[in-house]
Amino acid sequence: MVAMPAVEHPLPADDLLRAFLELDTPPGFKAELFEGEIVVTAPPDGDHEDAVARFARAVARQAVQELYVSGGRGLITPHGRFIPDATVAPVGAFRDQWPWSAPTVVVLVLEVTSTHPQKDREAKRLGYASAGIPHYLLIDRDERQATLFTDPADGDYTAHVQVSFGKPLDLPAPFSFALDTEPLR
Repeated sequence: MVAMPAVEHPLPADDLLRAFLELDTPPGFKAELFEGEIVVTAPPDGDHEDAVARFARAVARQAVQELYVSGGRGLITPHGRFIPDATVAPVGAFRDQWPWSAPTVVVLVLEVTSTHPQKDREAKRLGYASAGIPHYLLIDRDERQATLFTDPADGDYTAHVQVSFGKPLDLPAPFSFALDTEPLR
């Protein structure tokens, strides 16, 4: 058998999107489209899921203005199609919508770093900002920090607050509570 070198033949954008939308991933895996690159990610580990669950419980405990936390919601951004670890939107905002939605009603997205931390730190941040999502919460397990990005303008967030794990992170309205980052890891 002869090994052949990999040769990249980029697909036209329409063909790539069609292939992406028809992709059948194994249960638990998720596929995202990052600026012309399809990335398939394995199911998250327990610590990852614990961080998402703790955030969801904090929002529910605060009974924040009829908002709910959804996992696995596909969002269409100018930089690709992303599936945040958690999406916060008004109750019922995604009823009768296809699996991929414009994020016009999204109040906050949460990402917890795992397999592709640099994509969470940069590509997703820029995609969410370009889509006008007001708040992006990044739980960076490698850096042991929680960062809240706010005020999207010109394709990026213009403000952010960063705390080390163990310090409270003040979330602005409509949340208006301090997120306990102590248990995050």
